[in-house]
Amino acid sequence: MKNIDTLSSLDGRATLAEVYNELRFEKQLSNFSTLLICWRICVRERELFRYVKKDVTVLHPLGIFSGTGLWMEEILNRYYFTTINSFVYFGAAILLVLIGLRRFTNYVNPDIVLGGVAFEALMLIFMFVVMLFTPSEELETLKARTNENQNTIEDLIVEVGEISRDFAAVVVQLEKLSDSFQEVLKQQSNLTFLIGKLSDNYSDASAPNPQMLEIMKETNFALSEFKNTVNNLNNAAELLKREEIEIAVRKEVERVLVNKLTQ
Repeated sequence: MKNIDTLSSLDGRATLAEVYNELRFEKQLSNFSTLLICWRICVRERELFRYVKKDVTVLHPLGIFSGTGLWMEEILNRYYFTTINSFVYFGAAILLVLIGLRRFTNYVNPDIVLGGVAFEALMLIFMFVVMLFTPSEELETLKARTNENQNTIEDLIVEVGEISRDFAAVVVQLEKLSDSFQEVLKQQSNLTFLIGKLSDNYSDASAPNPQMLEIMKETNFALSEFKNTVNNLNNAAELLKREEIEIAVRKEVERVLVNKLTQ
């Protein structure tokens, strides 16, 4: 809810103009109804939401004299001055026609001419009163400055909104970049671990550790003993082979000798 101290302030006058536009053009009320409601609002109404969509409360009503003056200044003079001026010209034209007919003919009653003069005089007096409540140029200048400041504030709000939107987009992009960076760091850590493991394996392969050297020595010693065992087996096989050959030769010689002796 918006609170306005009084409708005679710049903010109140701007609100009154918005109320008139809504009543006249959005709700399509007649001129008389619009003028009556606006006068009632200027004089005594506090809660404007009874008549328009704006949730505005007037803290200090102006009263009948000040409210009527504001109504004539901001509503009647601003929106209906041309209409009143047209009625004044219309009355002057009627008065000229009546005077002309009275001058050249006898069909026009003097009372009618006097009535035309009275009507024109009343219209001129009414126009004088309306023009007496013409808004001052200083007030128009203040309104223009206020509108300019309001437009500037709205432009600043729009700019701030755009900057906030761009900042939010940058924050989102930074979050995505941070996630990507974390993923790269994780991959780099895994790669560093693999490189370290590969380096250890290469180091073990190029420069074996003492335990591996001991195992290699034992293996070489076992292979040497196995070689010696194989050599011994070969030698034993040679000896057995020679012995078998000698035994076979002996048996053959004995058989030949026995055959010769028996003959």
